[in-house]
This record gives sequence, structure tokens and C-alpha cells, in this order.
Amino acid sequence: MKLPWQKDNKTSDKAAAHAGAEDTEHPEVTYPKGFTPPKGRPTPKRHDQEIAKGVIRDPNRASDPQRRERRKELKASMSKEEWKAYKKKERQEIRERNQVAQKRMESGEEQYLLPRDKGEVRRFVRNWVDSQRFLTEWVMPFALILLLFTFLGSSNPTFANITSIVAMAFIAVFAFEGIFLGRRCNNAVRLKFPNTTEAGFGLGFYAYSRATQPRKWRTPRPQVERGASV
Repeated sequence: MKLPWQKDNKTSDKAAAHAGAEDTEHPEVTYPKGFTPPKGRPTPKRHDQEIAKGVIRDPNRASDPQRRERRKELKASMSKEEWKAYKKKERQEIRERNQVAQKRMESGEEQYLLPRDKGEVRRFVRNWVDSQRFLTEWVMPFALILLLFTFLGSSNPTFANITSIVAMAFIAVFAFEGIFLGRRCNNAVRLKFPNTTEAGFGLGFYAYSRATQPRKWRTPRPQVERGASV
């Protein structure tokens, strides 16, 4: 006698048979340890990925071997005189592009700056340094004069001793001003950019290294006059 809450044996058997059929049709796939199943598509080359991301600027999307092969084919298609004229024109174009890039870097255009000079914080530091006067601007001329005096004093011990004392005094002054300059620069950056993470030794050294260069030799060129408010 089968009670109402008891399952029919035939129904249970049919369900079990159906589940077994599904397991047979879709068996569970297991892979050995360390095995990575294929993605179904080839892995893109690193060079192509860099071109796509703009890391490598190549309008022809050509790799180095492809460019060399194209250059060989181009050379083979020209006469000796034509190849010389082509190379001369190519060198002239490269020289002109470099000159344009150098001028734009000197003018402070962001995309042409070196990585160390990019960013609004670094631009502010350059303007802050260029708007003031520092003794460290005379580091390079002083080094040349000191080198000359060193050669002249090699035959005169008294003169050499005096030169050494003067040199040590100037070095101490330059070092003290460098520390003072770095601290002032960091304070100015924190006031102007309170959320920046660049303030610190690196930024202070960047300001000091620019201050040690004569004003006309600085790159990018100064964008503000002395005494200007930045």
C-alpha cells in the first residue's frame, strides 16, 4: 500500500534515468593541474598593443623588421644617385622635425617636454624659481673659475690653500641656500596644490637643479620675469 506522501518508484526511476542521460550528454570536463584551456583566439602581439595604446607612434603600424624590409625594397627600386638624394632629404626632414620639437620644448609645450618636466606642479616650480634670484645661479661660473685657480695655484702652495678655503666657503653657502630653497619651494607647492603628492625631496631637488643653471641656459625657457607673482 502506497501512502500519499510516498514517491512512486517508477517516477523516481525515470528521474534518475533522465539525470544519468544528461550527465552522459554533458560530461564534466576536467583539466590536469597547471593546464590553461585555449582562449579560442590568438594572443595579440605586444608591439601591436603598444601601437594601439599610443605608446609607439607609428602610422603605418609596422614593426622594426617590416620597416627594415620596406627600406631595403625602396633602396633596391632606386638608382645610386636617387638613393643618395632620398637619404639627404630624409636627414633634412629629421633635422627640421628635431628643431621644431626643440623649439616647442623650450617654449614649454606639454607634449614635447621631458617626463621630469611634465605636469602643472613642475610648471609652477619652474615659474617659482624663474621669478626669483638665487646665489646658486653662479655655481657653474664659480666652478670654472675655481678650476682655473686650481691650475694656477698648483705651483704656489699658499695661493692653493687660500683658494681651497674660499671654495669651501662658497660650497657651504650654496649647500645652505639649496636646503633653504627646497623647503621654500615645497611650502609654496603645498599652498598652491594642497592635494598634490609631489612635494618632497624630489621636488626640492628639481627646483634646486633649475636654480643652479644660468637663466639663459634653462630648458624650458623661463616664462615669467624676475619679481613676477606666481
